[in-house]
Amino acid sequence: MILGLSDWFWQERLWFPKGLGWADLEDRDGRVYAKAGDLWVALPIALAFLIIRQIFERTVATPLASLLGIKDTVRLKAPHNPTLESYFCNITKTPTQTSVASLCKKTGLSERQVQRWFRRRRNQDRPSLLKKFREASWRFTFYLLAFIAGLAALIDVNQFLLFQTLLPSQYWYYMIELGFYCSLLFSVASDVKRKDFKEQIVHHLATILLISFSWCVNYIRAGTLIMLLHDSADYFLESAKMFNYAGWRNACNYIFIVFAAIFIITRLVIFPFRIIYCTWVYPVTIYEPFFGYYFFNGLLMVLQCLHIFWAILIIRIAEKVDDERSDKDETDESGEEEDEEGVKKDTKKNGPVQNGHTVHNNNHSKTE
Repeated sequence: MILGLSDWFWQERLWFPKGLGWADLEDRDGRVYAKAGDLWVALPIALAFLIIRQIFERTVATPLASLLGIKDTVRLKAPHNPTLESYFCNITKTPTQTSVASLCKKTGLSERQVQRWFRRRRNQDRPSLLKKFREASWRFTFYLLAFIAGLAALIDVNQFLLFQTLLPSQYWYYMIELGFYCSLLFSVASDVKRKDFKEQIVHHLATILLISFSWCVNYIRAGTLIMLLHDSADYFLESAKMFNYAGWRNACNYIFIVFAAIFIITRLVIFPFRIIYCTWVYPVTIYEPFFGYYFFNGLLMVLQCLHIFWAILIIRIAEKVDDERSDKDETDESGEEEDEEGVKKDTKKNGPVQNGHTVHNNNHSKTE
């Protein structure tokens, strides 16, 4: 039954245009082609990534965080209470006032004690800045190296072709990218859960399917271009997160604006109007549409919908960053207009100043 299902799934009329098939991808005349069996290599690579990540976070990311003043926060744990724990896990983490009153009767605690318990319990599950920083450091390192590797893999690429010989650089680029996204799925339970958690899962699954499918049917150059476009912006985002966790807000804001610009150019302009155009329009000028053609472009459209969703969020954040910078510039200009006597008065009244501004205590809480 399994063999019959496999034969039906891999039938040539589904994945190839009319007149072409798996025989056209057999190695011959010194030309090497991608094979579906190569994809199993991604699994040990994914496991290797999980191990390397643990080593990297302990030996590189943690010392770097320490140099930047990021420490692992120790949060007070909520005292053991089976009734409140059951309500927290099964119903809601933020009970209403009516629910709090009901819980008070069940536990014999006061409203303030119940509210304090839920507050501590929520904080207990929140990831620390150190955990966020280590995760961002790992992704920044990978995306930067992957972007450089993608450029190297595309040195000999001149045009989009369906059947082309496989280069060693393309083989390892594909396997490493596929292994990395598989490792992200393996570690999703322990990674920091963000607001777009579901969208991230869809993105990872679509990416794994795209990489695997483009490998099996030898869409190597198109797949390499797609992965390169994604890596070109991601390491800027992760570096902005790192600076944010370290409290370097100006550096974070500037890098985020650069990231937003690259993201919009690569994923809202180049990706749909160059990549999808080539995979959607160009093939039908040579071959009749087939299932694999619609499947591949359908996955690309899923990614494009996610790009639009994230672009809207990024633009909103970038507007807030720009507003903060504008407000800061206005404050700086007003400070320069103060005369020396005014500065001295501010010093006596508010404490020491630097560049015309009062020096405040920098021991503030850092938010993501």
